[in-house]
Amino acid sequence: MRVVLAGGGTAGHIEPALALADALRRYDPSIGVTCLGTERGLETRLVPARGYELALVPAVPLPRAITPQLLTVPGRLAGAINTAAGILDRSQADVLVGFGGYVATPAYLGARRRGVPIVVHEANPRPGLANRLGARLTEHVFTGHPDAVLPRAQYVGIPLRREIAMLDRLSMGDKARSYFGLESDRPTLLVFGGSQGARAINEAALAAAPALRQAGVQVVHVVGPKNELIAEPPPGDPQYVVLPYIDRMDLAYAAADFVLCRSGALTCAELTAVGLPAAFVPLPHGNGEQSLNAAPIVQAGGGIMVDNADLTTEWILRNVLPILRDPERVVAMSAAAARMGRKDADEVLAGKVLGVVAAGGRR
Repeated sequence: MRVVLAGGGTAGHIEPALALADALRRYDPSIGVTCLGTERGLETRLVPARGYELALVPAVPLPRAITPQLLTVPGRLAGAINTAAGILDRSQADVLVGFGGYVATPAYLGARRRGVPIVVHEANPRPGLANRLGARLTEHVFTGHPDAVLPRAQYVGIPLRREIAMLDRLSMGDKARSYFGLESDRPTLLVFGGSQGARAINEAALAAAPALRQAGVQVVHVVGPKNELIAEPPPGDPQYVVLPYIDRMDLAYAAADFVLCRSGALTCAELTAVGLPAAFVPLPHGNGEQSLNAAPIVQAGGGIMVDNADLTTEWILRNVLPILRDPERVVAMSAAAARMGRKDADEVLAGKVLGVVAAGGRR
């Protein structure tokens, strides 16, 4: 069996695809997996690091408005479709699974041209253009959010890496804090802004460092790979650890009591799977999907939310610091977050993909 996965650009597209690949390989190590991506996406680093083949397709961003650039799209898209179809031919694909993003549109159209069955997974409550197209080409449509609106869609959750989905934060806590050079008995805040970092979160958290230290809170702050030169707080006690990127997010989650972060679909899925409460700062751009991702968690008591424009150092000290200083509230919020989590989406989606192939590829 040979599977081609199309999900590149951001970690939110790539990680669920790789989690599905891992689940398929656990079922049958002989299953061939090829991941489609573009040369400028995170997949160029993440896919080879996980041991999977990466095949590149030209990126064809679709303009959101009528501009001169729109006139160049048909020609560039045709070239990308041809490239994707050629990869499907060379890999002898039995099925294409798309997760959205730039690479998914030519992949869906290439699969349609070659008669390869299509499976669509949409992580967000508001589907992107690529998956809205893909969902019109297949009856095999699955979502990571129960309120996502796509025809014939079935909710399965978002596939997660096993080391995160199966993480026992309590048993791993001391080891994880030691890994980051932290003390085992201090309240710990994890700060990150998605795979690329977030300026508003970085600036507000760093400015809050003196007050957090004075309150006895230690911090692991992931500023993003493009922000390595950002100013760090001076050395002091408790620790305020600034890192450009973390490959072991499972250890970061195990070390933390509370999180300050964006609310991308993957982040929300991971935090609820591990039972970690958060202050969510939705990305202010796009179609508002990040607010929709976090809203059910907040309503269930597993987090709080603040608009990007309202995130300040003072807000952190008024809203996040009191939670960190109240262990009983942290425990209650952790339990509420955990009740919203889904740990088995990788296995469920793998079963659906295997079923599509076994059924003979009926579209």
